[in-house]
Amino acid sequence: MLFNSVDYLLFFPIVVLSYFIFPQKLRNLWLLIVSYFFYMNWNAKYALLLAGSTIITYLSALLIGRCREKGKETGAKWSVFVCLFFNLGLLFYFKYTNFLIENLNKVFSVLHIGTQITAFDILLPVGISFYIFQALGYTIDVYRGKVKATRNLLRYALFVSFFPQLVAGPIERSANLLPQFDEKHTFDVERIRRGLLQILWGLFMKIVIADRIAQPVNMIYENFTAYSGVEIILATVLFAFQIYCDFGGYSNIAIGSAKVLGFRLMENFDSPYMAASITDFWRRWHKSLTGWFTDYLYISLGGNRKGKVRTYINNLFVFLISGLWHGADWTYIAWGGLNGLYLIAEKSTGELRQNIRQKLKVDETSFGYRLWQRLVTFFWVDLSWLFFRATGLKIAFMMLKQIVTQLQLHKLFGWVVYNIGLDTQTLLAVFLALILLFVVDLMKYRGQDMIEFVLKQGALFRWCVYLGLLGFLLIYGVYGHTYAQTEFIYFQF
Repeated sequence: MLFNSVDYLLFFPIVVLSYFIFPQKLRNLWLLIVSYFFYMNWNAKYALLLAGSTIITYLSALLIGRCREKGKETGAKWSVFVCLFFNLGLLFYFKYTNFLIENLNKVFSVLHIGTQITAFDILLPVGISFYIFQALGYTIDVYRGKVKATRNLLRYALFVSFFPQLVAGPIERSANLLPQFDEKHTFDVERIRRGLLQILWGLFMKIVIADRIAQPVNMIYENFTAYSGVEIILATVLFAFQIYCDFGGYSNIAIGSAKVLGFRLMENFDSPYMAASITDFWRRWHKSLTGWFTDYLYISLGGNRKGKVRTYINNLFVFLISGLWHGADWTYIAWGGLNGLYLIAEKSTGELRQNIRQKLKVDETSFGYRLWQRLVTFFWVDLSWLFFRATGLKIAFMMLKQIVTQLQLHKLFGWVVYNIGLDTQTLLAVFLALILLFVVDLMKYRGQDMIEFVLKQGALFRWCVYLGLLGFLLIYGVYGHTYAQTEFIYFQF
């Protein structure tokens, strides 16, 4: 069930009204039932995997707690190992088996070995990477003593399967979300207004910006040899905003949906393209995953406690694994590796760059310098997005070659934007939507809450905002010319 579908438009109000009508003791059970119903809309068999991961991590956490009470540290370690082995094995089978087979066959071919392994017919379950990481985070937190193992299976199962963030996050921490299932949530009109406006903004990001931008991006990336370097650059810049509005839109709908019910999910994006450095970007982009890898992998590897060289190796390894987490393809690994190298280069040259700025007497507080920082950061981030979006590693390098050898800058003066598959009216609408996105992100970057700002205004202003966003959704979304509903990009991860 997609957030941007009529099904969800019918499903969500029923869930909310029933939730507040039911007595407190039945509310968690109701949410668990509707969460599994929500997930089973893709494939009923997926629920077995979700339930299996839930039960294994639940029992492992209880066993860890029992071993700790009896002073059996070895037993606690084995419990964590078995839990990790089962869940990561499940993830590996569904997500990476055919990737491994494909690469083994290539190696056999290069070595002139006649053996070829037949690929399996495996369908990747929606959201498996997200709920497995959330469940594993809980088990590791129990092992580290950050939280106590819960004995309430229903409450824990709901933590793993909570429908707003089940399919694509945010990847919640047990210390934040689990206790909220014991709270009594009232029908708070003000909170519900905030939640609904956040849902509306998320739909705007997804339908008006991401889905519309997807059309020229797909057209150019799927037939890049027919376009100049300038057009490929334009498509890559557009993709940066497509993936942000697609995933950021999902996160806003998820957080808003949870807020309506009374739950507080963590923010997943914080004006990422306002970042002044690669380090800053990764503090703002997909914060729940960045935090997960930092806490459960980077720190476990030693973090920055074992010298600079080891710190750089740890950084690169984590980013490579992050790339692999996104998908079973070398393009994702290259994307992760590039960002890891960016971070290493930034950290290792920090002192040198600072000395150069001092010698050149650069005013680091000036608007020009701060703008330059953001443009340079966006350039490197966007370069890595080319690898993320390309259909293959070889294709990515061919596209880079096309940019260098067939740049054709003169097309910029011929309004190349009219050759990207959007009519004039839609192009103008997307342009205005991107300006609005910039304003909202700038407000957030400066510590202002767009939702709070709107809700504090008079009724006329508020309703102009509501109707304006709805109008855009209807005219350029649901009933828009050539509009096609699409799944969220991160569903495939």
